[in-house]
Amino acid sequence: MENAKENIVVPYDFTERADCAVKHAAHIARNMKAEVVLLHIVKKIDQSPEAENKLQGIAAQFSADEKVDVRYIVKEGTIFDTINEVVSAENSQLVVMGTHGMKGMQKITGSWALKVIVGCHVPYLIVQKLPEYSTPTTILFPVDYKLESKEKLRWMPILSYINKLKVVLFGQQGNGPMYDNPTRANMNFCKHYLDDHNIDNECVWADEKGTFMELSLKYTEEHHMDVIMITTTRDIAFHDYILGAYEQTVISNSAGIPVFVVNPRSDVKLVYSNF
Repeated sequence: MENAKENIVVPYDFTERADCAVKHAAHIARNMKAEVVLLHIVKKIDQSPEAENKLQGIAAQFSADEKVDVRYIVKEGTIFDTINEVVSAENSQLVVMGTHGMKGMQKITGSWALKVIVGCHVPYLIVQKLPEYSTPTTILFPVDYKLESKEKLRWMPILSYINKLKVVLFGQQGNGPMYDNPTRANMNFCKHYLDDHNIDNECVWADEKGTFMELSLKYTEEHHMDVIMITTTRDIAFHDYILGAYEQTVISNSAGIPVFVVNPRSDVKLVYSNF
């Protein structure tokens, strides 16, 4: 059964990074007229009462401070399965998760954040520090030759709840017709889509050599963008974590810029329509 009120899930582990994520979620939820759901995951069910006692006061305090409805859920399980199970059960619109990037063994086995994100049908906003959104909020929207580039467009309404948007469509040429032609086609599609929906935008082409991921991050940091939007690798496999899928580097970017992560879906076809 669907909830009457839209909601944003925040995985909450009583750390500063989780508090930071709540601040971001509350900023969006106020404008959405949604509620924030703090999700705490326990390894054993007998740990639930203690967690619930702590969360009751924390949720009330956040609700008072942020002027938004905040409730909590305690579930037994693991972060790799339980978060997305709750998202489905609660019919959530977004997950906001705090991260410190890749630490220790995660540099070898891959980003925990990425492993949690992959497979979820709603986007994740990954944050490292407190909200610092400018007005308008600037979004870097990398566009490459893949069809998945366009899937990010349908989630633009959620980002529009942060502030008025300015979207920078960022592409790279010089990789040969096999890649350059579909990249230009995707860029044109994205621009027309944003124009049709009255979202301020501009197209920027990388003017130097380097990998697309490196150039995207460099532009994001040098131009003080507020958010970067990416899609995950379709059918990502274990070797992608070991070798370092590009998403891991973006999610844990050194500037601490929030990353809006979309998982590609084969069951959705993007067409021109109203949000």
